[in-house]
Amino acid sequence: MKFGGTSVANFEAITRTIFIVGGKLDQKPVVVVSALSKITDLLYRISDAAASRNETYTRELLDQLRQRHTDLAGELLSQSMMKDEAVAKVNEICDGLDSIVMAVCSLGELSDRNKAIIISKGEYLSSTIIGYAMNAKGIRTRWVDARSMMITNKSYLKAEPDTDAIVAKVPEIVAEAYEGMDAVITQGFVGVTSDGEPTVLGRGGSDYSASLIGLAVDAERIEIWTDVDGVRTADPRRVPNTRNLEKISFEEAAEMAHFGAKVLHPLTIEPAVKKNIPIYVLNSMNPSGKGTAILRNELIEDGVKSVSFKENIKVINIFSTKMINTSGFLRRVFEIFSESKVSVDLISTSEANISVTVDASEKIDSVVNALSEFADVIVDDDKSQVSVIGKNIVRLNGMLKKTFAPLKRCNVYMISQGASFVNISFVVDR
Repeated sequence: MKFGGTSVANFEAITRTIFIVGGKLDQKPVVVVSALSKITDLLYRISDAAASRNETYTRELLDQLRQRHTDLAGELLSQSMMKDEAVAKVNEICDGLDSIVMAVCSLGELSDRNKAIIISKGEYLSSTIIGYAMNAKGIRTRWVDARSMMITNKSYLKAEPDTDAIVAKVPEIVAEAYEGMDAVITQGFVGVTSDGEPTVLGRGGSDYSASLIGLAVDAERIEIWTDVDGVRTADPRRVPNTRNLEKISFEEAAEMAHFGAKVLHPLTIEPAVKKNIPIYVLNSMNPSGKGTAILRNELIEDGVKSVSFKENIKVINIFSTKMINTSGFLRRVFEIFSESKVSVDLISTSEANISVTVDASEKIDSVVNALSEFADVIVDDDKSQVSVIGKNIVRLNGMLKKTFAPLKRCNVYMISQGASFVNISFVVDR
């Protein structure tokens, strides 16, 4: 059971979350929590302020962080004998953070390793407070440090989990933690290298943490608790009259997450697919709602499920006559993207041209420079990608006509259709 930032934002949200967990004790829940809402953003600001050697502002932000968590611990445990112990534990974590942050501030140097330590503290604070609160409510809960089991590579700020090592470690750790307990609580987002260096999985990584733990313990189901009633047909903040999807396939969910839907982390699906573990996206503010079930492909009907988008992308156009009747050209192109660690979304090729899309946040200078040594490269900024996603959609009569009818007055720069028949994507002006 993974609870995101809005599900653990404050006294009311955490009280609801504990009630939800309390209803699942017969299923032996492993509870994975994110930092409190907006806390990870605050920790990024703290790390940036420290790197800029702005001591006054850094201390001000650290005080905000400490105050919010000590106030919350006091509020949740106001009637409990554990209140002083919980507040002391919060202060201990904050003291450790203060030491690291002020050392960074003194030197004006922020390594990726130290940044990973700083931005991970939100999960340690939230899981500590919620663990005490669960015990205070009569749910015997053991706190487990995720870094005892979430093994990753050495990419400190966007670590890749070592699935085999995680699967080897998690079952024994969880089983031991469950002895004499009703529930286990741990942190999402955080990890550790095989030699003990702290890492994080990147933004939204708590979903991925939960899915990996679900895979490791052979869970009956993985529940992602958020602040919306499941997966919708489009982003309700941008599109009126969206509907909730009762069930979608793993493949459809992966496409939605990768191509702009914000409800799930794109990598969440992969561990669940390995053992066909259903994922449920549920609303902690509406616990009785059905949410959305993400299931294996044969349980899902054909048809369009959603329209998703990436609002700000770049299109990189690569032109070279050397492509024509030449083997190995594409490999050379994509090796350059790989070496620069630039992730490509859409790809379209013709006789002498390759077009790819990347997120606008990607740093592409090294890619463009390397490609320009043997090809003409044009980068189009301020573009957006729209994706129509659903099972076997290209087999539906009139599908393409319906998709492109609204684009009569738009310039379409690129069209990509997946071989899996799950999505049709196109690129237009932002």
